[in-house]
Amino acid sequence: MSTYIDVAHPERHAPYLDIPDTVIEYLHYLDFVKLRSPRTVNGYYLDLRGFFRYMMVIWSLCSQQTLETDPTKIDLTHITIEQIRKVQKRDILNYLDYTRTNENGPKARARKLSALRGFFGYLCNQVNLIHDDPTANISLGTPKKALPKYLSAEESIELLNNIQSDFYERDFCILTLFLNCGMRLAELITINLSDFKDGTIRITGKGGKERLVYLNTACQDALAHYLPARAALPHLTDSNALFVSKRTGKRLTARRVQQIVERCLQSAGLSGRGYSPHKLRHTAATLMYQGGVDMLALKEILGHENVSTTQIYTHINQQQLRDAVAASPLSSHKFKPQQENVSDKDAGEENS
Repeated sequence: MSTYIDVAHPERHAPYLDIPDTVIEYLHYLDFVKLRSPRTVNGYYLDLRGFFRYMMVIWSLCSQQTLETDPTKIDLTHITIEQIRKVQKRDILNYLDYTRTNENGPKARARKLSALRGFFGYLCNQVNLIHDDPTANISLGTPKKALPKYLSAEESIELLNNIQSDFYERDFCILTLFLNCGMRLAELITINLSDFKDGTIRITGKGGKERLVYLNTACQDALAHYLPARAALPHLTDSNALFVSKRTGKRLTARRVQQIVERCLQSAGLSGRGYSPHKLRHTAATLMYQGGVDMLALKEILGHENVSTTQIYTHINQQQLRDAVAASPLSSHKFKPQQENVSDKDAGEENS
């Protein structure tokens, strides 16, 4: 069964028919009560499915070989609440250790623990199906945050100046919005024409949360050139979608935008450096921060839940750090040789 979510239609996700009923009920709780995004629900589904596949081996209901070679053959649908009640803290710890040996990094393991915490917390505190939460007091520590990769201002201009495309107006507009508004890929492809008003764009972010981002001159200019070219297309299947295919008139998919960005990076001589649509978001945030944008304002522009997420950009502006140190009034004071004529008093103090 596919576990892919089409971000162009974020209300869709897999029906999740290969997991225990209790897990399905929890995912419905996340979806309809907690209003988590389909991507979040899908992530929890994958993590919980992996955990219970592991537990089937622990319960001697399947072999380790099956888990490693063809886990899709493991039937989880018959797992009962009685079996789930048997899960203990050591099972959680052993599973996290197992995932470490299975080439999962600190972030992936922390995400898996978060999914397990949420599930067992729901069983214990929301529906009272278990008495003790086996994930209680388990901590993996705080994963080290990697500094985001981003393009310099010069590289960004090089990228915009070297677009080669059969729909130049559209692709220029895509890159311009990425580099100036700092939106996510999933946010960009879900933009509709009706989302623009009075020089702003309404962006729907994670969890369906909306925010308004003001369009600067570059964005408005790019849109002014793209929209007439879009309107001139012979067929517009998705009439309200901002970014559409030149050939089909349908809304662009996430993968298609990735391909457009990859091609533009290549034509600008910037391919092979780890850049991607998400790195363009980092670029926008970094350049805004370097330009003096307040951290709280940047948080709102990027759609971050907490300012602690935004603060990572305070660690990447090396030029500002250099300038701050150089601004000290003592920064130009250089070493001078000690004077040869030292008074007797000074010499006495030095020998004391």
